[in-house]
Amino acid sequence: MGKSPPYPPIEPTNFDLIVVGTGVPESIIAAAASTAGKTVLHLDPNPFYGSHFSSLPLDQLTSFLQTPSSHDHLASDGDFVAVDLHTRPMYSDVQISSHSELSGKFTLDLGGPRVFYCADSAIGLMLKSGLSQYMEFKSIEAIFVCDGNGKLLTVPDSREAIFKDQSLGLIEKNRLRRFFNLVQEHLGAGGSDGAQNSESRIPEDELESPFAEFLDKIRLPPRIKSIILYAIAMADHDQDNLEVCKDVLSTKDGIDRLALHHSSVGRFPNAIGAMIYPVYGHELPQIFSRRAAVKGCLQVLRMPVVALLMEEGSKSYKGVKLSSGQDVFSHQLLLDPSFEVPSPSLNSPPDFLQDSSEIFGPRDVKGKVARGICITTCSLKPDALNFLVVLPPKTLYPEQVTSIRVLQVASNLFVCPSGMFVLYLSALCDDATQGKKLLNEAIGVLVSVPISGNPENGSTDTSENTEGKPTLLWSCLYIQELTMGSFGSIISTPMPDGNLNYNDVLDTTLKLFHKMYPHEEFFPETASSDNIEDDPAGFDPELEL
Repeated sequence: MGKSPPYPPIEPTNFDLIVVGTGVPESIIAAAASTAGKTVLHLDPNPFYGSHFSSLPLDQLTSFLQTPSSHDHLASDGDFVAVDLHTRPMYSDVQISSHSELSGKFTLDLGGPRVFYCADSAIGLMLKSGLSQYMEFKSIEAIFVCDGNGKLLTVPDSREAIFKDQSLGLIEKNRLRRFFNLVQEHLGAGGSDGAQNSESRIPEDELESPFAEFLDKIRLPPRIKSIILYAIAMADHDQDNLEVCKDVLSTKDGIDRLALHHSSVGRFPNAIGAMIYPVYGHELPQIFSRRAAVKGCLQVLRMPVVALLMEEGSKSYKGVKLSSGQDVFSHQLLLDPSFEVPSPSLNSPPDFLQDSSEIFGPRDVKGKVARGICITTCSLKPDALNFLVVLPPKTLYPEQVTSIRVLQVASNLFVCPSGMFVLYLSALCDDATQGKKLLNEAIGVLVSVPISGNPENGSTDTSENTEGKPTLLWSCLYIQELTMGSFGSIISTPMPDGNLNYNDVLDTTLKLFHKMYPHEEFFPETASSDNIEDDPAGFDPELEL
């Protein structure tokens, strides 16, 4: 058998920036740097764009989750010292169960569940950069809270919804309406940053207090308090147990989240609620990679990077060695979060490793996130297609200390065959045992798991009280590491976080770009964005239900 053809050489070989990975942060920074006139080489070992933020066919997704870490080895190379560049697995405890033969095309989100709020920073960035025409959206029709028996209760997230909600009593409606009015008055008076009309503002000391305590103070009923905390403000941890809560939501942050939700409702005429989901899956990496290419960025897929090149004397970073054997050089290097650099076998560690040990050491890890993907035969709610379900802490069992979020998407988003539905589940966790229990309990309440199946990895469970539930056809559960972006001689980007939207990821991305290029503007305004402020990303009425 003949050998595979060699990689074509990359020309030129010197760049301002080398970016390894095509996830959301890497693609945005590559595009922003290229727009600022920097020479950029954008590499990815995969044959597709997106890295850990990908939307992939079913077989590619399972293969990506189960890819082992790499351990390439190189020694000294001429005038440079080549430091082995390893990747570590970012996913563990992958459990795939198949209960039926699947046919047709699927596009599955690796980092789901994830949506866009109509007024969030990702929509703003697409509008600012003039890239909104490359994505199309449909509405997330509703948000539901699930009780322990699997019943889905509508979240009244606006004054209109409060009046229509027949499950609320008159006293509950009045208190919830007064609360929303209080929030609007506070924001209208300048919020937590303004100074005007201070009498209408919530006092500063109360803004710094826990949001759960503030909601108790204004005497909101427990059910309404839970809806606000977990289904609108999207708190992750149990806010009523502050002694063990790992992330206490302050009143200021809670009101900011309510403000994002409120400003998203009604922003675009074709959006039913606060949230929208992209047709064909999440393609942010592709559209920003396209922008980078237009601005002169050189992009090469299927090109692993196997070593860092350091100057023999100063031990300073100079470039990278590719799997093709070629050396390429840059002033700065941006790495996908799965890369790590072990200590080289030298008499003394390189200076950049000493100075930036937080990048390649334990990292700023804040737990894990359990993710699940389920394919079902029918909707969780017979009269709805695309919607979000929240299971607040303690809904399923007393030890449930974090929320579980479930996003259902349907075939009208062109992510699965007609008649099928995809459920994305996520919950923050400390370890795999806790994470898998959270997901399995939620699945057991929401869907019917067949008694007989053909699990590829792991056991098959059965659900009680299955009448009326969708039947599970296929599922994939996995535990994902959470890492934050880091800045040093080598820059590291964040993994997908446990949030519904991209706001925190984009905030980290923006900070990294400004540290890399403090005198450059992050995507100057483009003329093309001026005329689409009210119609983002091809939000075309013809695509609506």
